[in-house]
Amino acid sequence: MTGLLADHAPTLAEALREAAPDYVLLDGAVAECDQLGDGTADYSGKKKRHGVNIQAITGEDGTILWFSPALPGRTHDLTAAREHEVVSTCEELGIAVLADKGYIGAGGSVETPFKAAMGCELTEKLRRFNKVHARLRAPVERAFARLKSWRIFRHARCSPNWLSSVTAAILTLTVHT
Repeated sequence: MTGLLADHAPTLAEALREAAPDYVLLDGAVAECDQLGDGTADYSGKKKRHGVNIQAITGEDGTILWFSPALPGRTHDLTAAREHEVVSTCEELGIAVLADKGYIGAGGSVETPFKAAMGCELTEKLRRFNKVHARLRAPVERAFARLKSWRIFRHARCSPNWLSSVTAAILTLTVHT
């Protein structure tokens, strides 16, 4: 059943063309899962747990547009976005992307908050920009909260590879219902 639903999930380009947003919100999260084999690829040093990295793109209102296939938990968000060609696809379609500091240096149409240089503070103008940026990005955080409301994403007791199909199936259910 999961496979049937997963087969109907839109690709990134299809989802973006259909929604035709002015800008999208991008974020990544680690979905916890059991260790398989030696587990080094699935171990997230940041979360101190085994899991898989899932990228999400939402519309400005928090509508889920696309979930990426799962990558090993140790994969950095920027690396995952590049591997799934999020940056290049959005740039080709002329869609701006708002992302967190994990995507600094992504290039293209990706906008991230400003980061203060070591030993320096941000100017008031840059702090205000970061505050507005955070407010605009809040809906993508809620989208991940909805994804993690599915029991399987709180701690999956299955192969990390299977979570790609589960994520695609959930995307199909959320888009078509």
